[in-house]
Amino acid sequence: MTALNFNHLRYFWAVAHAQSLTLAAERLHLSQSALSVQIQKLEHQLGHLLFDRVGRRLVLTEAGQIALDYADTVFSAGEELMSTLAGRPLNSRQVLRVGALTTLSRNFQLEFLRPLVGRPDVELIVRSGPLRDLLAQLEAHAVDVVLANTAPPRDARRPYRHHLLNEQPVSLVGRPRPGRPAFRFPEDLATEPVLLPSLDSDIRQGFDRLLELAGIRPIILAEVDDMAMLRLLAREREGVTLVPPIVVRDELATGVLLEHCRVPQLRESFYAITQNRRFPNQLLAGLLRGYAITSAHPA
Repeated sequence: MTALNFNHLRYFWAVAHAQSLTLAAERLHLSQSALSVQIQKLEHQLGHLLFDRVGRRLVLTEAGQIALDYADTVFSAGEELMSTLAGRPLNSRQVLRVGALTTLSRNFQLEFLRPLVGRPDVELIVRSGPLRDLLAQLEAHAVDVVLANTAPPRDARRPYRHHLLNEQPVSLVGRPRPGRPAFRFPEDLATEPVLLPSLDSDIRQGFDRLLELAGIRPIILAEVDDMAMLRLLAREREGVTLVPPIVVRDELATGVLLEHCRVPQLRESFYAITQNRRFPNQLLAGLLRGYAITSAHPA
């Protein structure tokens, strides 16, 4: 195999970061046609297309994202060399890009990522958003994995794979109730105000079905789609809150909140959603080997 042409790699690197052939050509003081030829030569040498054109935008392919990661390393090495010789050494790092559902428990996210937290050779990039946006980023190779509490939709064109990482019970928690009798589920929900996840939540839908079967219409204090906010409200308001205990783990440990009852037949599942990649991220592969409780299966 012939040696890699670093001029071609630098041209690719500039286009990838600019996300525009026109803008990169202006910055490099080249014609668009000349720059396009250099990119094609690199693609020919590597044996993979590096860009897809989506409308007027250039989007990295999976091979393109891998090439960009290496190009970032290569061209940061020059800066590292200069910094090291100047007495200001830099550390090169591996990168893991994680998408996390906005409503997902922060405690769960931390538990999953804990083996990598604080490692000097690892850079973690965590982005939050709705599931649809995160799956689009996964498809565009902008994130390596999406963490969610719902399995991805079935889609023949986008064969997502989901790894069941954990299943948690769901409870009704609240502030201490000294002198009051033990909470009775579901009877007490006819008179006890309740804080709930939003209707988009799987556990909320299951909870509503249970109460409907029991013929109980709850007194709803608030519906919240962010678990961090639900946790704060649980600490501040009277009544009970429907939540997986992991979300309020610290409050339960200190006695700020108590678990009044486990909700029968209701559990929350946590998933890592991926796509088949020719070049899988080894940091992610290590996390999944150490954490997943079931094998991956296609959505």
